[in-house]
Amino acid sequence: MSEKTALRWYAVYVKSRYEKKTSKLLEDRHIETYLPLIGRLKQWSDRKKMVEEPLFKSYLFVHTDLKNYFDILNTPGVVRFVCFEGKPVPVPDNQLVAVRSYIGEYDGIDDLEQLSELHEGQVVEIARGQMKGLVGRLVEIRGKQRLIINIEAVGQSLPISVSRSQIEVRS
Repeated sequence: MSEKTALRWYAVYVKSRYEKKTSKLLEDRHIETYLPLIGRLKQWSDRKKMVEEPLFKSYLFVHTDLKNYFDILNTPGVVRFVCFEGKPVPVPDNQLVAVRSYIGEYDGIDDLEQLSELHEGQVVEIARGQMKGLVGRLVEIRGKQRLIINIEAVGQSLPISVSRSQIEVRS
């Protein structure tokens, strides 16, 4: 492999269910990784629990130049780089920005039992996502997961739609 000096993000394919372990091993070797994780509600016969799972099963991202190519490939759990015509393909930065944004806004909650009881008229704060920190009044509950909140801005009331998991009730 020819050496390149620019640090770029690359996707690597790893053994099934080894994503977290492989990410840790790479970071122990001082290679920056990004493993997008999402919370999912899992149900067993006796309980329900929120667990973090990889967004992309068997994949993680490494931020490196290609001089570390063989070190990465020789890390336990790594199977191969994602390649095109035999060469590792850099992941465009805007794609990783989109993944990070999605992770920040993903709710993953399918069960209303896991959420506090909400009712129209409550004051709520957006706790996650791009509008984090905004405070408003809940005006409508749409389905299981969407809420309409009025935010006071510039003397106007602006209705916005957010995921139920992004908000917290204010006291």
